[in-house]
Amino acid sequence: MRDLLFAQGVEFPCGGQGRCRGCRVRVLEGKASVNDAQRERLSADEIADGWRLACQCSLEDDLVIELRQWDAAILVDDSTFAFEPRAGLGVAVDLGTTTLVAQLLDLSTGHVLAVRTALNSQARFGADVMSRVQFAVAKDGALQLRDLIRQQIGTLISQLVFAAGVPDEKIEDVVVVGNTVMHHLFCGLDAEPLSRYPFESDQLGLQTFRPGELGWKFSDVGRVRFLPCLGGFVGSDILAGILATSLNEREDLTGLVDLGTNGEIVIGNRRQLLCASTAAGPAFEGARISMGMRAATGAISEVTVEGQAIHCHVLGNVPPQGLCGSGLVDAVAAGLEVERIQPSGRFTDGSGAWELAAPVILTQSDIRELQLAKGAIAAGIRMLLDRFGASAVDLKKLYLAGAFGNYINRVSAQRIGLINFPAEKVEAAGNTALLGAKLALFRSDGEDGSYARLRHQTEHVALNADLSFQETFVKEMAFPNRGAGN
Repeated sequence: MRDLLFAQGVEFPCGGQGRCRGCRVRVLEGKASVNDAQRERLSADEIADGWRLACQCSLEDDLVIELRQWDAAILVDDSTFAFEPRAGLGVAVDLGTTTLVAQLLDLSTGHVLAVRTALNSQARFGADVMSRVQFAVAKDGALQLRDLIRQQIGTLISQLVFAAGVPDEKIEDVVVVGNTVMHHLFCGLDAEPLSRYPFESDQLGLQTFRPGELGWKFSDVGRVRFLPCLGGFVGSDILAGILATSLNEREDLTGLVDLGTNGEIVIGNRRQLLCASTAAGPAFEGARISMGMRAATGAISEVTVEGQAIHCHVLGNVPPQGLCGSGLVDAVAAGLEVERIQPSGRFTDGSGAWELAAPVILTQSDIRELQLAKGAIAAGIRMLLDRFGASAVDLKKLYLAGAFGNYINRVSAQRIGLINFPAEKVEAAGNTALLGAKLALFRSDGEDGSYARLRHQTEHVALNADLSFQETFVKEMAFPNRGAGN
C-alpha cells in the first residue's frame, strides 16, 4: 500500500518500519489486517474506528480509505544577484531530504523562466537522512534510491523546458546541491561510511555527469554538476549557502544555520570558516512529534500569548490537524511564558499533555524531542564560537537558512534558547541553497569548478569527536529562565 499512497500525500516518516503514526489512514469500506506494530502504535478505539498504519497493510481486496490531503508550501528563491552573462540555459536544483526545487534560467539575462517543486520521492523510505542511509546500505537500496531521485529530477527538468517553451538542447549547465547523504545517493557513491562512526566519507568532491549518464532524455550537450560537500554531514547545500550570504567575503564574524534534521552551522569571516553538523533529529520538521506534520494545510504554525490565554494559527484556515516545527517552537515558548512548562521541560502541573487546540495536544515526549533538537543546535553554535574565542555578542549577524529558518518566530527561538541571540541580529535568509546553486551557474571557481579555495578556507569540525560536546549539549537542553537571554 505504501507506494500507492505516497503519491497521494501519505507520509512514511519512519520509512515504513511501523515505528511511528505518520502514515495513518482510515478504512471506510473493506478489510485491512492489524498486526503487532499497529496494536503497539494505535489505541484499541482507533483500531475499532478503522484506523490503520498504511505501511503495515497489504492490499488483498478493494478498499475505500480516508486520507488527509495536505498542501505544503515549498520555499523557492526570487532573489536578484550580480552575474556575468553567458550563453544558453541553466538549471539550478536544490535537492533536499524532504523537498525538491528546480529553476530554469536564461544565462544571458539571469531571468528565471520556470520553477518546479516536488516532494522528494525517496521520502517513502524514511523522512530523515539516517533512514535513507540505512535503506541504502541494505541490498540494492542504494541503487533504488539513486535511480529514483535521478529520474525525478530529470522529469522536473523536462517539465521546466516544456513550461518555458524552450528547446532542451540549449541547456548548457545543471547545478545540483544537497546534503552529504543526498550527494552520495544521487551520485551513486558508497553511503556506508555515513552509517557508522565517525560518519565521514572520503568522496566529498565535485561530481560531474552528462545528462545521458543519468538517464535524462534531453540534450546530452550540457554538463551536470553536483557541487562538493564540506564535511561528513555538511553538504554542498551549505557551500551554496556560503556563496549566497557571502560569508567567505565578510570582515565581521557571521554565522549561517540551516535548521533541519541535521542542523548545519557555519561561523566565520573572510579569513576562516568553521562548519559543523549536529544530529538535531527531525523535530523541526514535525517528525517524532505525537501530532507532528509538515508546515502544510491543517498545521498549527503559530502560537501566541495574550494574558494567560494562547491562540493558535492554523495553515489553510481549516480545523487543526497537527503541529509543525514552527508551531512546536512557538507552543513551547508560549508554555514557558504562561508557566505551563518549567525550564527543565516538565509540565508545571505534572500532567503528560497540554491541549493547544482540539484535538491537537503537546505531550511531554514532544517537549523532550524539541529539547534534544535545540540543545544540539545551541551546543554546536556555542562550540564553534568558542573555537574563535568569541561569544554571542561578538557575532555580527546570524542567517537562518531553509524553510524552517524562514518561518520560525525569532523571539520564540530565543525564548527556548535555540537561537540565543538578540532578534535584531538574526535574519531569515530564505532558500540559500537554491540561490547559491544559481550563483554557481555563473561561476566556476577555478577551471574544474571544485571550489577548492573556499573548501580550503573552511574547516570541518567533528563535534562528535569533541569530548566537551556532550557536556555542552546537556547544558543547552534546559530552557532559559524567564528574562534570560543575551
